[in-house]
Amino acid sequence: MQTTDPPRRLIVGITGASGSIFGVRLLEMLQGSGIETHLIMSRWGARTLVHETSYSPEQVNALATVVHPLTDQGAAISSGSFVTMGMVIAPCSVRTLAAIAHGLGDNLIHRAADVILKERRKLVLAVRESPLSEIHLENMLKLSRMGVVIAPPMPAFYSRPATIDEMVNYTCVRLLDQLGIHVDASRWGGLGGGSLRS
Repeated sequence: MQTTDPPRRLIVGITGASGSIFGVRLLEMLQGSGIETHLIMSRWGARTLVHETSYSPEQVNALATVVHPLTDQGAAISSGSFVTMGMVIAPCSVRTLAAIAHGLGDNLIHRAADVILKERRKLVLAVRESPLSEIHLENMLKLSRMGVVIAPPMPAFYSRPATIDEMVNYTCVRLLDQLGIHVDASRWGGLGGGSLRS
């Protein structure tokens, strides 16, 4: 039997938490990478996108290879036999966090994440909330113990970012790193005489 390399497909979820630019930037960074992106945007994700950015939902949809309606539980990504590299949800609302932690697949974002968990694939959640309640922390700990990467989009200042774009890019590069996807970007070279370099 002939074997083939696993498909280079990534599911990207955008929910209604603040920070929709993170999901948009991920899709922009993956343009031309050879990775097939499957986008699901929640209704509140689309609402927040319009409020926070100059992008329209249609413009963001155009960045993805495939766009799945939130209500389409029959989509290919709702089945474990559809092989992917994993899934990143950026931003991830605490409602989505809770639904995933408790196995509530009432929309395609939740169902796709549930599939990623049961298939032991990589799930990365850019959880956006502050401050965090005990419920939020318990849900994050539960998922972390299952191997989920909890990666809140926290800016780093040691590189002295001059713009919001630089802070967004830093976070998105780090999110993609967790999925084994490494894009060209400036990276930290250390404090001991090193420097930032591409």
